[in-house]
Amino acid sequence: VQLQASGGGLVQAGGSLRLSCAASGLTFSSYAMGWFRQAPGKEREFVAAITSGSGSSTYYADSVKGRFTISRDNAKNTVYLQMNSLKPEDTAVYYCAQRTFSGLYYNPNTYNYWGQGTLVTVSS
Repeated sequence: VQLQASGGGLVQAGGSLRLSCAASGLTFSSYAMGWFRQAPGKEREFVAAITSGSGSSTYYADSVKGRFTISRDNAKNTVYLQMNSLKPEDTAVYYCAQRTFSGLYYNPNTYNYWGQGTLVTVSS
């Protein structure tokens, strides 16, 4: 399984970015997917998750609810994270992950495979 995240960059506060995560080596539609982030000096934290199949259910951290949107395109084996109204505190390396185990969506231990991360920097 390989997960390739892209789309990070430098953006001003209030701006937008869309992250992509292309998956290979798995039956993509069969797995829930998630995004996590890790800021310098902080632990990795949950950002968003989307259920398998059509992705009918999504989950968000309170800190990003209403600003970020997770979606998936099973035909392209890709999960996206649309980030709007970005804030300096959103600065972090963002990781996509494939969820393999049952449990709470915000628990990183329920995710088995991780991408390499893409850096998002929000300037004030």
